[in-house]
Amino acid sequence: MSYSDSDSSSYGGDYKNFRQITRDRLLYEMLRSAKTGDSKSTWKVLIMDKLTVKIMSWSCKMADITEEGVSLVEDIYRRRQPLPSMDAIYFIQPSKENVIMFLSDMSGRSPLYKKAFVFFSSPISRELVAQVKRDSTVLPRIGALREMNLEYFPIDSQGFITDNERALEDLFGDDENTRRGDACLNVMASRIATVFASLRDFPFVRYRAAKSLDANTMTTFRDLIPTKLAAGIWNCLAKYKQSIPNFPQTETCELLVLDRSIDQIAPVIHEWTYDAMCHDLLSMEGNKYVHEVPSKTGGAPEKKEVMLEDHDPVWLELRHAHIADASERLHEKMTNFVSKNKAAQMQQRDGSELSTRDLQKMVQALPQYSEQIDKLSLHVEIAAKINRIIREMGLRELGQLQQDLVFGDAGMKEVIKFLTAKEDATREHKLRLLMILAAIYPEKFEGEKGLNLMKLAKLPMDDMNAVNNMRLLGGATETKKSTMSSFSLKFDMHKKKRAARKERTSEEETWQLSRFYPMIEELIEKLCKGELPKEDYPCMNDPSPSFHGTSQVLSSNPTSAAHSMRSRRTPTWARPRNSDDGYSSSDSVLRHESSDFKKLGNRIFVFIVGGATRSELRVCHKLTTKLRREVVLGSSSLDDPPQFITKLKLLTANELSLDDLQI
Repeated sequence: MSYSDSDSSSYGGDYKNFRQITRDRLLYEMLRSAKTGDSKSTWKVLIMDKLTVKIMSWSCKMADITEEGVSLVEDIYRRRQPLPSMDAIYFIQPSKENVIMFLSDMSGRSPLYKKAFVFFSSPISRELVAQVKRDSTVLPRIGALREMNLEYFPIDSQGFITDNERALEDLFGDDENTRRGDACLNVMASRIATVFASLRDFPFVRYRAAKSLDANTMTTFRDLIPTKLAAGIWNCLAKYKQSIPNFPQTETCELLVLDRSIDQIAPVIHEWTYDAMCHDLLSMEGNKYVHEVPSKTGGAPEKKEVMLEDHDPVWLELRHAHIADASERLHEKMTNFVSKNKAAQMQQRDGSELSTRDLQKMVQALPQYSEQIDKLSLHVEIAAKINRIIREMGLRELGQLQQDLVFGDAGMKEVIKFLTAKEDATREHKLRLLMILAAIYPEKFEGEKGLNLMKLAKLPMDDMNAVNNMRLLGGATETKKSTMSSFSLKFDMHKKKRAARKERTSEEETWQLSRFYPMIEELIEKLCKGELPKEDYPCMNDPSPSFHGTSQVLSSNPTSAAHSMRSRRTPTWARPRNSDDGYSSSDSVLRHESSDFKKLGNRIFVFIVGGATRSELRVCHKLTTKLRREVVLGSSSLDDPPQFITKLKLLTANELSLDDLQI
C-alpha cells in the first residue's frame, strides 16, 4: 500500500494552519493527483461514504472540488448511473462493505467508470488489499490505491473532532460496557493518529493518569480513559513511523490527552463571548443562522440563511470578543461606515429629496455599499438579539452568580436565594446553575438533599439525572478524591465558601462576567513551560529534558499560584480595545496568520474525550498568540450546553424518550 509522497503542506513554503493543510491534502494530494496521463482534461466523479463526505464538507467548498475537475459527487451506497467514459475518485473508509461496493462498481465486463483512483481515509487491512488484488478485471482499472490517513473533521483553523458523538455515553455510562468503550476508544485513537499523519508531526504523547486511589478502591474503566486512548494513539503512530515516507522519527510536537472530568463546569456555564452566545442563545443549526430580510418586491420579509464562518471577516474579528465588546465595536463600525460612505449617508436621509446627481452617486456606490452594509447589518441584528435575550432572561444576574460560585464568592445560601426569588427563570438556566453547584459541592446532592434542591427549583426528575450524572465524570465521591494538589478543589483561607478556581489580582480593566476561564488554559501553559507534574501527566515516549528546555522560551506572563486549581487572570479577550491581545482590532493575528505562523514554535495538541466547548476552542486561539505556538484542540465532539446536558442525561436514561430529554 503506497502513501502519497507529494510534498506535505506542513513543511516547505509558507507555514499553513491546521485546516489549510487538511484542505490542501484533499484538493491537491488527492483530487489533483488523479489528473495523470490521458485523464488531465476529463471531468471526474467523486464517490464518498457518510463519514468522508463530512470530512470533505468541513474542509473544502464545492467550488474548490469543481476546480479540481470533479463534475459529480456521489454516495457509494446509492444506485449510480454508469459513466463508462469518466474516471472516478473514491475517498472512502477502508471497511469491508466499502471495498465490496468498490469491487462491484469496477469489476466485470461493464464497469461503472473508466478508471478508479482509490484513497482510503485510514490504514486498510492486508486482507482487504488482497481481496482487491484477487479480482483480475478490477486491477488494470485502478489508477491509484492509497492511504490518505485523513479521518477527522477540521471544524476550525485550530480545531478538529473525531465525530464520536456518543463517546460520553459509551465511555462514561453507568453500565460500564468495556467492550463498547474499547471499540469507541480504538476508533478515536485511529482518527486522532491521522491528524499527525496529515501534518507529518510526531508528538510526545502525554495523558492524565488514573486518579490516585486508596488500596481498597478498584480502578474503573472511566479512570483509565485517557491512559487507554494515549496507548491507542501511540500504537498507531508507531506503525506510521514504519509505513509513511518522510514521517518524523523524532518528536516534533506535544499532545496532551484529557477527558471531560478535567473540567465539569466549562460545558454548562454561560460563556460571554460572541461565538458562544450565538450558539447558546440562538436557535442555530451548526453554524447556520436564519434571519429575516426586507422583501425586494415590498411584500412580507424573506428568510435568509447565512453561515457564521471564517469567510466572514466581521465574524472572524468578533467571534472571540466579549458580547459587550462586540456590540460596541459593531456600533463603531456602523458609525464609521455611515460617516465615510456617501451612499449610506443618502440612504439615511429620512424623506429628504435627492437630486439626480445624488441618485447617480448612490447607484455608483451601491454594489460595494450593499455588500458591506449587509455584513455589518447582519451582525448588528445578531448582537441586538443576543442582548435582548440577556435582558429578558436576566442572564447578567445568573451569570454573576455562576461565576461567584466558581470563584468561591457564593455558595448554597446564594443559590437557594436565587431559586426562591427567580421562579420565572427557565428550566435550563436553573438546571445549569445546579450542575455548577454539584461540580463544586457534590455532597449537597446526596440523598434527600438533592431531591429538596430539585423541588425548590421545580425541576422534573429527568433533570435530576443530569445533576446526578456529574458524578460519572469523576471527582464527585469521597472514595475517589484526587490527590493531584495542583488541580484539586481548594479552600481559600479567607473564604468560607469553596472555590473551583482561584483568582489572580490584576489592575487591568476587564469586561463584566469575564472572570471564568476553562481549566485547559492553565494546563496548556504548564505544559508549554514544562511544569506539568510527570506523575499526574506521564508521557508514553519518555521525553528528554532538552525538548522542554526549548519550549519554555516563548511563554510570557509567567503564572503564579502553583497550587491553585484555577487562578484569577485578566482574560485578554475581554480587555478594552486598545490592548494588544491579537483580537482587539481588525488587524488581528488571525488575518495575518500565514506570515505570523512562520515564527511559531512546535505545535501543541490537546484532546478532550467526551466533548469540547467553544470556550476551550477560544482559549487555544488566545494561547497561540500568547505562547507563540500553534495550539490545536481536538475532541470527540464540540458541544454547546444544551447538547452536553442531553448527552449527560443519557448516561443513565436508557428508558427515557427523546421528548423527555428536551430542556
